[in-house]
Amino acid sequence: MSAQTRQEAEPGAEDGRAAAAARKREQHGWYFYDFACSVYSSSVITVFLGPYLTAVAKAAADAEGYVHPLGIPVRYGSFFAYAVSASVILAVLVMPLVGAVADRTGRKKPLLAAAAYTGATATVGMFFLGGDRYLLGGLLLIVANAALSVSMVLYNAYLPQISTPEERDTVSSRGWAFGYTAGAFVLVLNLVLFQSHDSFGLSEGAAVRICLASAGLWWGAFAIVPLRRLRDRAVVREPGAGPAVSGWKQLIATLKDMRRYPLTLSFLLAYLIYNDGVQTVISQASIYGSEELELEQSTLIVAVLLVQILAVAGALAMGRLAVAYGAKRTILGSLAAWGLTLGAGYFLPARTPVWFFALASMIGLVLGGSQALSRSLFSHLVPAGKEAEYFSAYEMSDRGLSWVGPLVFGLTYQVTGSYRDAIISLVVFFALGFVLLARVPVRRAVEAAGNPVPERV
Repeated sequence: MSAQTRQEAEPGAEDGRAAAAARKREQHGWYFYDFACSVYSSSVITVFLGPYLTAVAKAAADAEGYVHPLGIPVRYGSFFAYAVSASVILAVLVMPLVGAVADRTGRKKPLLAAAAYTGATATVGMFFLGGDRYLLGGLLLIVANAALSVSMVLYNAYLPQISTPEERDTVSSRGWAFGYTAGAFVLVLNLVLFQSHDSFGLSEGAAVRICLASAGLWWGAFAIVPLRRLRDRAVVREPGAGPAVSGWKQLIATLKDMRRYPLTLSFLLAYLIYNDGVQTVISQASIYGSEELELEQSTLIVAVLLVQILAVAGALAMGRLAVAYGAKRTILGSLAAWGLTLGAGYFLPARTPVWFFALASMIGLVLGGSQALSRSLFSHLVPAGKEAEYFSAYEMSDRGLSWVGPLVFGLTYQVTGSYRDAIISLVVFFALGFVLLARVPVRRAVEAAGNPVPERV
């Protein structure tokens, strides 16, 4: 290369290095939102809030065991589930609207801040769930859950903007790993406080309320990092384009737009089905452990912690496999592993914690990777400029539409009276999801969305 050629090339190389450094800075900030909000999912939803809110509702129940929110008779044991369902409905209404506003204004970061601090504030407010304040607990749960879903739409929509196609699987996997790391760390601290509450001069209820509120403080504190490092991009606004008037109308408009990209829609359908199985296993595994396997609460909590820890290793390992073999093949492998895990779970002996821990280990190893790679693969299938809008539909598949699995689980138990039959019935979600995903020509789907095709996908 001549001296003149080197002089011409060096400025471009310098610009490339500067762009890569800026991208890395944003990626590091992006990881920290998973680090911030995953504590809510692990400590609040998975471990502490369900039993505690049910106990609060029981304290407020009448002699027949009913509470009466808005004058409607509800069994106190169902209140938590109904509150979660209400949060899903609220999120379904809000997510598409927020996604469309983010895409059309380019101002994702202020919306992310609003959603994050709404959720964090509601979680901190759970400290006041003493006595019989079940209605306050239900309201805070609805707000926090919906805010988390909205924030994840905006968070996920940054992924295509802060990473190249070749980086995306790794970046997504690291985000999940950061989240599971935080979840495991805070869960350990919370369990120490909960189990040693007498040593700290606290009642059991006070210890739980501190654990709940601490998740909100953690969420709010670490959300500062991504809000400082992520940046908004300017958008070219179409003439006459404005925010959608309702979440449902925007969702319908998004799905109509997706018909222009049928392969993207095909992937979303496959994801909806196998993710329904994933979410059902997460929510029902503790019931299977306690009712069918007759395990103690402490055993179940340790199993949740084990899942959190191993999900970090699983997400990172599957991210490396995706680099070598492609995200689609790696996800297909994880779905096969899910099916084998449920098959093994069917044969677990009762009152044998060691085998339940083995099952939790298998779930942890495939959980983080299957979720992370699904997110990164979908990001390749989203047309440029529609990231938040399309990820709102993706997030609804992740959080808003995962109701068929629990229904199948419940109906199977109702008909057979066996939780073993109920858990094995979920294999159909992974089998059907495997078949549908295998039929998606991912490389053509990426091209159809107008995106560069990575070497392996």
